[in-house]
Amino acid sequence: MTETLMISIYVFVLATFVGVEIISKVPPLLHTPLMSGSNAISGITLVGSLIAAGEGHAGVSVFLGMIGVIFATINVVGGFKVTDRMLGMFKKDGGKPAK
Repeated sequence: MTETLMISIYVFVLATFVGVEIISKVPPLLHTPLMSGSNAISGITLVGSLIAAGEGHAGVSVFLGMIGVIFATINVVGGFKVTDRMLGMFKKDGGKPAK
């Protein structure tokens, strides 16, 4: 294994542990507002995975970039749907989401 790969795996594992610890400490009342913030982060992930997929390299990087594009897109769209539904609950028309 190269040194770059080892550092990348190390950063990935640390980020996973930090993410789990941070999310597990968030009270349920704050989960929905944090969803809007995670949409922005997923947008950045989407851009990064588009770059990885379109880099022109063959093999694993294109496949992982494509998987990243799919998952980040699902996360962004789902986050906006949840946020729209949450904001619809505060409207006076009975909480129907906007069409």
